Amino acid sequence: MSTTTRLGGTATLTRAPSPPFDAAATHARRITSIDALRGFVMIIMLLDHVRETLYLHLQVTDPMTVPGTPPEVFFSRLAAHFCAPVFVFLTGLSAWLYANPAKGVPRNVRSYLVKRGLLLIGLELTLVNFAWSGTYNVLYLQVMWAIGFSMLALAVLSGLPRWALVVLGLLIVGGHNAFAGVVVPPDSAWYPLWTLMLHRGWLVTEGVVRVKLTYPALPWVGVILLGYAFAPLFTSAVDAVKRQRTLVVTGAACLALLLVLRGFNIYGENAPWVHGASAVETAMSWLNFTKYPPSLDFVLLTLGAGLLLLAALEFTDNAFTRVCSTFGGAPMFYYLFHLYVLLVGYRVMLALVGPNQGSRFGVNADAFWIVWVVWLAMLPLLYFPVKAFGAYKRRSTMAWIKYF
Repeated sequence: MSTTTRLGGTATLTRAPSPPFDAAATHARRITSIDALRGFVMIIMLLDHVRETLYLHLQVTDPMTVPGTPPEVFFSRLAAHFCAPVFVFLTGLSAWLYANPAKGVPRNVRSYLVKRGLLLIGLELTLVNFAWSGTYNVLYLQVMWAIGFSMLALAVLSGLPRWALVVLGLLIVGGHNAFAGVVVPPDSAWYPLWTLMLHRGWLVTEGVVRVKLTYPALPWVGVILLGYAFAPLFTSAVDAVKRQRTLVVTGAACLALLLVLRGFNIYGENAPWVHGASAVETAMSWLNFTKYPPSLDFVLLTLGAGLLLLAALEFTDNAFTRVCSTFGGAPMFYYLFHLYVLLVGYRVMLALVGPNQGSRFGVNADAFWIVWVVWLAMLPLLYFPVKAFGAYKRRSTMAWIKYF
């Protein structure tokens, strides 16, 4: 018989040798693996945000410039590429699990998605934008906007048959690259819609508040649809070994397709890879995928690896996965909290040291290791508040607390 326990505020599983087919225990294991993967990519996300705080005077392009970008910067940025696709995919997956709980009647997923989608967009326009710069001179529509819009789109499309969601998701993720070379001029009536969906650029260039779109939303709609359609694999009726095998096969298939498409420069990424001056530069060129909007190759790499990680977490329970699950169990609180810790920390250092990189405070180009040190030092600083909030969220009867 299987039993579940709570360690560090996160559901974990203690299994006896007998077959673990208790529905509640199986559900707990599934949720733990999802929270652990979500928390893991959020830990990596922190690295990228520390880089953007301390290294903003040496920004990277999209795709990155090779040569020109130091390997330590390139691979740190590459690691962060996994965050948004995995998070959006798990958002779709979690929405289906919310609508189809292990015990009880189905829930209204449309209401769930609309409320949370609007909340994310509202937070993007207010707390998140202020956290990045401490001002409202420019409103950036970034990842929170893209996730919020994707949830609203999923609310509309969730009633479609599962096969239709898969087909539509694949068409969006795989097909939008065909329009990558299309340019819509700013004076066109189609420019605002084109920019919101597929083009990174300015929406409002003049006035008290300017608006810039950095996360075109349409490809992320495809990713959330695929997550939602994939979620029935996580029902308690599906054997855990079969689920793990399916995750491995699907993840490996994504990476195999990537090897073919990218290896022969067939399709899926606008910038072809080239042989560089060294093996490292060649690898950097091969892995240099477009994120804004996410190219097909970008999604194949990140979701392929993400599915393999999810498979690995199916039966993994250790101190590290419990830490990841703690972060992944309160994602909104973690996101807002870490942004304001970075904002306050940056303002303190700017006041103490002064602007040592033009008008900003930052680390020198030859001292990128400081970014890694600050990242690692922040993890325990964030862990205990997030753990405390996660425990409070589970105890609280206030509905709005659950949104965080």
